[in-house]
This record gives sequence, C-alpha cells and structure tokens, in this order.
Amino acid sequence: MTLKVQATTREETLTYLLREGVSSASNLSACMGISVQAMRRHLRSLELDGLVASSPIAEGPGRPSNLWQLTLKGQNLFNNGSGSEKFALELLDSIEDTLPNELISSLLNNQSLHKANLYRRLIGNGNLTVRLEKLVELRNAEGYMAEIHPSKDGSDSWILNAFHCSIRSIAEKYPIICDQELELIRSIFDDCQVMRVQWRLEYGHSCGFQITPK
Repeated sequence: MTLKVQATTREETLTYLLREGVSSASNLSACMGISVQAMRRHLRSLELDGLVASSPIAEGPGRPSNLWQLTLKGQNLFNNGSGSEKFALELLDSIEDTLPNELISSLLNNQSLHKANLYRRLIGNGNLTVRLEKLVELRNAEGYMAEIHPSKDGSDSWILNAFHCSIRSIAEKYPIICDQELELIRSIFDDCQVMRVQWRLEYGHSCGFQITPK
C-alpha cells in the first residue's frame, strides 16, 4: 500500500510541475495533502533520478527556500511518442539535405492545411465553447496536455494552453512548425482573433494562445 501511495505522489508531483512550471515544497505538500517533510523526501528522490532540479529563492530573512522544476529528462517522461518523434526529426533532416528551404516550407504548410481541414471536420460548427473543448480533446489525444479557460482580463477571450509538446525536439530545430500551429488554430477558428501569448521555446513553461470572438 505504501509503494502505491508513493508512486501516485511521484506522478502527481511531476504532473503538477509540468503544468505550473515551478513550485516550492510547501506549496506542493499542500496540493498533495502530505507533510512538507514527506514532500521534500519525494523531491530529493526525484532529484536523484534526474527528473527535477531546484534553485534557491530568498523569501525574507533566514535560509532561502527552493523552487522546484522539471529537468528535460523529467519533461521527456510525458513524451510517449519519442520513437516516432525521433524518426520524424531524422526524416526532416534528410529532406533538408536534399531539398531547398522553400520547398520544405511548402511541404510543411500543406501538412498543416491538411490537419486544419481534418480538425474542422471533427470539431464542426456551433457554440465556440463546445468547439474549444473538442479542440482540447483532440490535442490531448496527441499528447499536448492542453486545457482551455476564460481569460482573466475580464474580456470575452479564452486562453488555450499546452503544457507538453509532443514534438518539442522537432519544434526546437524547425520553429516554423510553431508558426504553422498558430495559423492552424486561426484557420480552425476563423470567426475569432487568435494570438500567441506564450511560447515555451522563448519563455514560460507552456505554449499559450488567446482566442477572442470577432
């Protein structure tokens, strides 16, 4: 029974850090419903496995506390399609060696257009909230760990977040794929204004898009 609880806490801790980016041991302990001491033991165990890392932060007088975040190894735990991603990256590298950049961009644009058409068929028309929820279901099925929530600025906007990128290593080498993702969402929701508000390749721990009805 104890081993099962530890495994659950371990998975929940990793998932929480993936979604939130960073957290203190005290905050994690409150979220997991365990003592701070027990949480610190979990974090040290994860640190020994190379899945999390800490950085000190001063919070008033006394010893600085630590903020914890996932390492690249920890993030890769959520990448169930790593073999397929490796194959796709090697294929793109091979294509890059033989074709001009303009043709590669054209091929990627065609793929993005095909995917947008597929998404539109699956999502359909109607209420924006329903369509956004269907998009989240599709993205989660592809491993993006997406969620949608109303914007906190009091507007009619929605914020779409993706806390995990199933093709991160490909996007890092070919950032044009991220531009196409933005155009993909704009194409699906052509009755809305879509802007990227966070890009994990530059800053933040997720990719975020603001979707506002026109």
